[in-house]
Parts: sequence; structure tokens; C-alpha cells
Amino acid sequence: MQVVLATPGAWHLRSTAKAFEQRGALAGLWISHNNSTGVSPEKFRRCWPLHLALKPFYHWAPDIWTERAFYTFFPIWKKWFMAQPLPEANIVQAVVGFATEPFDRAEKIGALKVVDCPNSHPTTYFGFWQRECDLWCPGEKVPIPRWMFARMNRELDRADVIIVQSNFCRESMIWNGISAGKIFVNPMGVDTGIFHPRQQVPIRPRFISVGTICLRKGHQYLFRAFEHVKKDLPEAELICVGSVKSDFRSEWPKWRGGFTHIPNLPQTELARLLQTCTAFVFPSQEEGIARAQVEALAAGLPVIGTLEGGATTLVEDGVEGLIVRGRDPQHIAEAMLRVACDPELCRRMGEAAHKRGAVSNTWQDYGDRLLVEYTHKLSRSMQPSL
Repeated sequence: MQVVLATPGAWHLRSTAKAFEQRGALAGLWISHNNSTGVSPEKFRRCWPLHLALKPFYHWAPDIWTERAFYTFFPIWKKWFMAQPLPEANIVQAVVGFATEPFDRAEKIGALKVVDCPNSHPTTYFGFWQRECDLWCPGEKVPIPRWMFARMNRELDRADVIIVQSNFCRESMIWNGISAGKIFVNPMGVDTGIFHPRQQVPIRPRFISVGTICLRKGHQYLFRAFEHVKKDLPEAELICVGSVKSDFRSEWPKWRGGFTHIPNLPQTELARLLQTCTAFVFPSQEEGIARAQVEALAAGLPVIGTLEGGATTLVEDGVEGLIVRGRDPQHIAEAMLRVACDPELCRRMGEAAHKRGAVSNTWQDYGDRLLVEYTHKLSRSMQPSL
């Protein structure tokens, strides 16, 4: 088995590539970001033209400008990738929205076409996000162009295998007419060399949420929930790690200063911070599963999360955390208070969270699960039809 991985940016494909290479299954990785996971140089190809075109935006432009620039310069990636010589491979895997050109080449060589979906079905992804924009920032539009959603739909139709990260995403595919037989649920792995379980439940209630502060991830509900929590627990602290997206501009002035905001944090520092927290709170309105959610589990934190945020894939309500209604601040606050006011419950949930998030869930485990699925798919494709 030999797998080609391709996407502009990087997503989680660097970790996937390293896991595949460990099993001798990586044909090559084509991305525009750096080689952070140490893939062998002979199997790594970087789209320097796209990276250099976007570099000024990474350093000096607001996120919304960077996002728009990415789609403006996207043709650079397409032209570059189609000019690249590819090694022999029987599987081609690409992130949804960026799989059209890889699939064109896969079909010429008869390779299995795999689309990796970090979010729910495009119709659900767009609709749930736009709903929050309509409610909380009237006139704001989802920043992803509609032509990109159209590409996603066509790629899902062409794919032989669709990787999703949560049960919610699987259901969203089926709701939108995708055959269940094409869908494989594989939650993200975690770097257990960095994320270790906390040693004790903190005395002072400290909640943490990691991810871009935006309407899609539900911060408008989180901040209202924390307002309720502070009435009962004035000493409680909320830490939010992530930059602020433009769709949150109407909400931001109401809440800034009421919590600790850290725009960016390296993985090693995030791992240390997680160990000092009571629970991870993530009332996302639409998500694959979010890497930070899995990292919080691995760090031994109960997760207070939503169905739409993918939490139910790894969190059983009352075991590894609590499942909440993401658009209900009162319900979110009740869950936060329950975990904060019962240290023994918080400890038990944290221990269960670590087992669920870290044990047998490294990035190598993630890659191995994919390779097993691909083996099954390839063997079926070679069976003669009756």
C-alpha cells in the first residue's frame, strides 16, 4: 500500500504522513506548510510559491484578509500540484475542497480516492455557521466562498472513502445523501509525548477553551454561560486560547476583559496550562472534533461539549465529561458548576478522559486505523464482481 497525501496548508496531514511513513505506506506528502513532523525529505514536497504569496498575510494582515488571500491565491496550488511528478501509489488522499486535482490524477492511475473531511457535510457546515452569523452579526457571511462548497460537494460524490472525525459529521453526511458505506469515522490522534494527565484537580475553578474565538465555535454562548457561573463562583476563571475572528466583532466588545485571553500558545505551553484547569469547555456549533478537544482529554480534563462539536464521539455524558446543548447558556453553566463544585466527580471524569483521549489514540494509532480501513477497501475493490 502506498498513499499520496495532498493539501494546501497542512491541516493534520503532516501527522498522518508521519504515521504512514512509520508503516512504509507513505508515497509522498504535498503541502504548502513546513515539514514539522519530520517526514523524510525525499517524500516531502512543499508548495513554496503559495507559501511565499501568503507569508506577508500570515505576519501582518488580519485573519479575514489572510483567509481571502488564501482563496485568491488557490490557483497557484492547483497549477503547482498538477505539475508535480507523483510516485506510484494505489491511494490518493486529500482534504475536502482540495481533492479535485488529486482525484483527477488518481483516476488516471486507478488509485482509491479518499477525501478527508475536518468538518461536517458542506451543507451543514455552511448552514449552521451562517445561522449564527444571522443571529449574532447580521449581514456577516461565511467567509468561505460558495464555489469552494460546490467543490466539496463534487469531491464527496467522487470519493471512494470519506474520512470524518465524529459521529455528528457522519450523520451530517447521511442526512445530505451520502452513502453510509463510504464513510469512516476516525477521531484525531494526540501527541502523548506532549500532553500528559494532570496530577490533581485545581482548588480554584479554572475553565479553558481552545480555538478561534468565533460564532461557529459558540463563544457567544460560552461567555453568557460563564456570566452565570460567576454569580455562584466569583473566583472562577475562564481562559480562552485563540485569535478573534471577524464574525465575532459585534460580540467582542461585550465580553473582552471578562476572561483571560491568550491569542496564541505553543503546544508545550498549552499542555502545561491544561494541567492546571478544571475542565475544557467547547460549545461548538459545528465541528469535526477539534484537535484541542482531544488534547484536553489526553491531559485528563473533563470535556463539556456538544453533539455538533463532535464531543459525543469520545465523551459519554457523565463519564469523560458532560454533553450540553450548545445554544443554551444556562445548560452550559449548569455543567460547569457541576464539575467545579464536585472535585471527586471532576477527578473521576478526568481519569476517564485521559484513558479515552490518550490510550490507543496517538497519531500512530490514528494512522494505523486508516491503513486498516484502506486494506479492507482495496481488497474489496480487487474482488471479482458476481
